[in-house]
Amino acid sequence: MKTLKNTMLLATLILTANLTLNAQNQMFSIHADYVKPSMEAEYVEISKAFVAECKKYNLQNADWTAVRLDNGTYLTFESIKNMASLDVDSFAPLADKMGKDKFRALFDRFNKCYDRHGSYIITRIESLTYMPEGAIAAQEGNNYRKYHYLYVTPSTSKIVAEKMKAIKDLYVKKGSKEYFRVYHSGYGTLGEYFLVAISAKDEQSYAKQSDENDKLLGEEMKLLMDDLFKNISRYDPVTGYIRPELSYTATK
Repeated sequence: MKTLKNTMLLATLILTANLTLNAQNQMFSIHADYVKPSMEAEYVEISKAFVAECKKYNLQNADWTAVRLDNGTYLTFESIKNMASLDVDSFAPLADKMGKDKFRALFDRFNKCYDRHGSYIITRIESLTYMPEGAIAAQEGNNYRKYHYLYVTPSTSKIVAEKMKAIKDLYVKKGSKEYFRVYHSGYGTLGEYFLVAISAKDEQSYAKQSDENDKLLGEEMKLLMDDLFKNISRYDPVTGYIRPELSYTATK
């Protein structure tokens, strides 16, 4: 089984090497909790209690940002240096300081809030990302998120990346004020996709920003988007909000 796991990991890395194995790209570890609707209030309460414990003991090396998707899924994401970072139990110092029984009891409460959860890796692709002021995921005052999932196949991944680069180049040429970050799926995901994340203050601000961008980029953008969509296998738009009160940044 270990040999099979290693072989699968190697195959995944080879398939995505041209995109993700770049020193400038940033990897992120994502954890998804598919929270039951009846348990969402309890989940939020527990999450706040957990963040409070992290602050109380000034937990280091475990910064994360929390986001709620419109389907009730809660995500936490944190940047990592490499796959080896996953071998480090960043919560171990917290368990020691809280006491293992109290720490375990907190996660036992979490486990009642969902029937499934899981973790995976995505990588921000800097060559496809358009953020002239720097690729920052958490932007103060802009907690609304529009996520565009563009699913591809092994045979279309490269060409879709090329189409997305052409779109970015148009944004640069026109000096667009609509910024976006592009991520590529990695180890732990089922199916390959590109994820385009756009931030705004709220839904109305996003719509206004999008309309203004459409007018700025005009027919050239429409042709590029039509060409892009001819090469993807599925498109899923998802809305979310960053939850600062459920996020954590260690005090250095």
